[in-house]
Amino acid sequence: MNNIIKHHNNIYLDYAATTPMDIRVIKKMYNYLITNDNFGNSISQIHYFGQKVHEDIEKARYQIATIIGGNPQNIIFTSSASESINLAIKGIIYKYPKKKHIITCVSEHAATLQTCYFLEKQNLCDVTYLTVSKIGLIDLDYLKDHIKHNTILITIMHINNEIGIIQDIQHIGEICKQKNIFFHVDATQSIGKFPFNLSNYNIDLLSFSAHKFYGPKGIGVLYTKHPCLIPLIHGGNHEKGMRAGTLATHQIIGMAEALYLIHKNIMNEMTRIKFLKNMLWDGVKNIPGIFLNSDLNHTSPYIINLRFKNIFNKLLLLEMHNIAVSLSSACMTNSYKLSHVLQSLGLTKKEIHSSIRISFGMFTTIQDINVTISTIHTAIHKIRHHNKFYSI
Repeated sequence: MNNIIKHHNNIYLDYAATTPMDIRVIKKMYNYLITNDNFGNSISQIHYFGQKVHEDIEKARYQIATIIGGNPQNIIFTSSASESINLAIKGIIYKYPKKKHIITCVSEHAATLQTCYFLEKQNLCDVTYLTVSKIGLIDLDYLKDHIKHNTILITIMHINNEIGIIQDIQHIGEICKQKNIFFHVDATQSIGKFPFNLSNYNIDLLSFSAHKFYGPKGIGVLYTKHPCLIPLIHGGNHEKGMRAGTLATHQIIGMAEALYLIHKNIMNEMTRIKFLKNMLWDGVKNIPGIFLNSDLNHTSPYIINLRFKNIFNKLLLLEMHNIAVSLSSACMTNSYKLSHVLQSLGLTKKEIHSSIRISFGMFTTIQDINVTISTIHTAIHKIRHHNKFYSI
């Protein structure tokens, strides 16, 4: 597997965008696909083939639910975290049309923000977009001040995908419980990276995706504590009527296996990744004009967002051509728009164009970090001393 990540001496440090599949997950899915009796439709339980696949899906559902501390009956399989987020937010608003107020945050993922924009344009609800501090944290008193009599949903990302800031979802959940408000958490950057148990939180809806923890793309989960949603996709009674369409059995099997494998060693992996992140920062923090976008104490060990004064980030990435890092969210990389997350921190256009995101994962090694530190030093020196035309 490491040979895939290190292909042609490339180093992959964009794990917040997606992760490579664990070879053990690939083998599990492959063996499932080539087994003759695993092709049935789980909805056709009148015969053996449908029963077999239904049983396999329910085993996977149970495995995922057990790891996150939930009830298997509350797992809805979707195609992605983005679909899960859409189903959570739209499903609530369609179900409760008389309570038309949502609270979210300006630095949320595009799947949340664009869903809220859509509902506003359709005059289906009003949305309050909470501002954040200079490191990206939500002020809980500010949140409470914006709750209205008709607030039906608060939707907040646990860990921001660009800067890694960790929101206080435990206290937000308590606020929601006191006010009888549904609480949806985008846990895309949490599940498979942190020990996460739903019994520790007052969360009604939880979204996440397999490809963020070394599983297959095209499969996600919405965990819903209550039958509180109107479905978005109609056409069958799949997923207890919440999401029509024949289930992708092999992807579900792969998702469950990936989560099981990563969860077995999750505490040790967290410690290892935190060491690598601190090692990287220690190796570059003395570069003149370098800044952290957010801070080390309130952020995920898996993500660091750096800013280099007067260095155009695209040029820096060209000089780091063998190291895969990111300018921003994977969903925004092909867009000419400025990162709304970095804008929410109060960064200027020039500062945003000087920022890069580095994210770590299972196959990141100490050698990778050493090479990255050296490459950044060399690239910054070259741009500042030999290529001033391209600095900003």
